[in-house]
Amino acid sequence: MRALVFLFFFVAQLTFSQNQVTAFQAGEKLVFTASYNMSGLMTDLAQLTMQTSEIKTSNNTLLKLKCTASTYSKWDSFFKIRDLYESYVSPKTLTPYLYKREIDEGGHYKFVKYTFNHRSKTVKSFRRQKSKNFESGFWDRESTVKIIPGTKDLVTTLYHIRNLDIHKAQIGSSDTFTVLFDNKETKINFTLLGIETINTALGRKECYKLAISVSDSDVLKGRNNNLLWLTKDENKIPVHAKFKIAVGSGELKIKSVSGLKN
Repeated sequence: MRALVFLFFFVAQLTFSQNQVTAFQAGEKLVFTASYNMSGLMTDLAQLTMQTSEIKTSNNTLLKLKCTASTYSKWDSFFKIRDLYESYVSPKTLTPYLYKREIDEGGHYKFVKYTFNHRSKTVKSFRRQKSKNFESGFWDRESTVKIIPGTKDLVTTLYHIRNLDIHKAQIGSSDTFTVLFDNKETKINFTLLGIETINTALGRKECYKLAISVSDSDVLKGRNNNLLWLTKDENKIPVHAKFKIAVGSGELKIKSVSGLKN
């Protein structure tokens, strides 16, 4: 499931330009089915939900980006997953200020909180972790991580991709984004392979077809085996994704949408 989120959710010269936030708004909800190849059959294992909401603080108004992933109950006894990802960002620039990640997968638990300070180019990191085989309980770690300008978290990166002016890019154009994951900056590259019409739960949709790769990492396998389809409209809804990792392959497919901006 971490590979699903890493694929779905993830600086060179920009070839995709960005304007103000136009592709989504507070109140949007996207629901996906997550499938995994088991014994040669693609099997639906979990549901992934992405939601946006407006959060008012004493000094500002932020956009909350929330992603949850849960195995269907019939699979809980096999490998139970309850994952939560949250980002609090500027509704105008998608600059992240606070990021939280809480995963519980097969008895392995991890909580991560990043507090971004873009002026000092640092992130205050708090991590709590426990394994089902770790008898002494939780361990906590606090640290400060240096980042380069433009570094984002996983969830913010996906919404950032949706907000790019992809229609201005030529086929074959690529862009690289820096993502802070497990206290390390990781380069994720997106390449526009072309325009493709596919069948979805929302009907037949003309889509931007993007290939995804991760620099200096073998988390995603093969060339053009890790793909993302965004609708070729102002919403740029992620309607389909495919991934391949060392232990198998899987897919994400859109199930339902609501609260679209356009």
